[in-house]
Amino acid sequence: MSFLRLGTGLSCALRSTRPRRVLPIAHSPSFSLPCRSFHAAPSLWGIKSQVLKDVGEGITEVQIIQWYVEEGAYIEEWKPLCQYQSDKAVDDITSRYEGVVKKLHFQADDTVPTGKALCDIEVEDGKYFEDSPPPAPEPVQPSPAPVATPQKQPVEEIAPTPTTSEMQNGAPKSRYATLATPAVRGLLKAHNLDIQDIPGTGKAGRVLKEDVHRFIASRDSAATSAVTTSASQTETAVNMTPFQSQMFKTMTKSLSVPHFLYADELNINQITAMRKKLANDPKDPQKITFLSFVVKAVSLALNEYPLLNAKVDTSNPDKPQLIMRPRHNIGVAMDTPNGLIVPNVKDVAGRSVLDIASEISRLSALGREGKLTPADLSGGTITVSNIGNIGGTYLSPVIIPNEVAILGIGKSKTVPIFDEVGQVTKGELVNFSWSADHRVVDGATMARMANKIRGFIETPELMLLNLR
Repeated sequence: MSFLRLGTGLSCALRSTRPRRVLPIAHSPSFSLPCRSFHAAPSLWGIKSQVLKDVGEGITEVQIIQWYVEEGAYIEEWKPLCQYQSDKAVDDITSRYEGVVKKLHFQADDTVPTGKALCDIEVEDGKYFEDSPPPAPEPVQPSPAPVATPQKQPVEEIAPTPTTSEMQNGAPKSRYATLATPAVRGLLKAHNLDIQDIPGTGKAGRVLKEDVHRFIASRDSAATSAVTTSASQTETAVNMTPFQSQMFKTMTKSLSVPHFLYADELNINQITAMRKKLANDPKDPQKITFLSFVVKAVSLALNEYPLLNAKVDTSNPDKPQLIMRPRHNIGVAMDTPNGLIVPNVKDVAGRSVLDIASEISRLSALGREGKLTPADLSGGTITVSNIGNIGGTYLSPVIIPNEVAILGIGKSKTVPIFDEVGQVTKGELVNFSWSADHRVVDGATMARMANKIRGFIETPELMLLNLR
């Protein structure tokens, strides 16, 4: 067998080096020895699909904001592929592979479920052997059979419709109506008008220059009125921004929870005086916001009412559970150029009021610049929304998913009040509005929690007694 293979190889070699003699067809041999042909080496490149991994926090889909690459572009490992928006954050997705982007499966503004391929990347074969093989190509659909074009049927000629002016006049025009002076005809040509459209007031219905000017003025006035009316009444469809789209989904989910509202007014005279004293200290001026005290007061109250820091687990609808969370990660709703976002201050129980104020300032600056990270926005356990900075005295806040309560703070107002001895004095009051998940939180528990916070806010010295 080896000898035959060798002979075959030699025969091929000999035939390739000596001159070939073309035989007539009648004398051609009925068989020939097989020759080995040369083949190109197997492809050193393969296709890998970049799959959207689970980003955590119960998020099952994200929205693509923008792509940093396009099809045909070269991408390195860990370089940004695209920017996405979830209901928690805006962040980048980096490439797991190095190679050439062959296909983008989604476009900007598309929603991508977790587990779906974002794009395909052509990589060097064998470099990522641990990954799963690329998906099979989509089957090619057969071209539709050509459709025969139907023959045109003769159409019955329709008589022209009388012009508007003829209908208004109610009678056919005079046979002299189309007669006009050269000046009139020049005016008609300049304005691209048909003389038969213009009612004439001259002798025997002839069109005069005054008739043309009157017709032009009437036409332009009607056109301007139609454009103005159309522009003012036209409805325009506008796509939601990624933040609006996520807020739509989040709030829709939130309102599936039965809310109940509890509101109260608090006197913040003592905290206002304390803040002024700290800000006027020439040795160490401290700019501490009212919100910093509220966040600390909420954390102190949660030590006695941990139910308000829990979340409801409905993964088993037949047996829902409460997940008690020891960390107080208190969310702070912020108004940013991109929309409403809710980063949270981590581990408030272990922070001072000054430390909380510094962290809120940091989160606020990042929010204005659009640089908040998923870590800043995830893991919240309860939320405080200080809408009073913008306006509004009373509000009904909406609970954020995975939480059971939210506090809305209204705008402060100065009103006359009675002090402890019955004298009329000036009081600075603020409305605190609570919303709670009525499936697990009853009104009495919410009221006790709110009263505890009220005590800390109206008598801030009590916070010192409860610090650990």
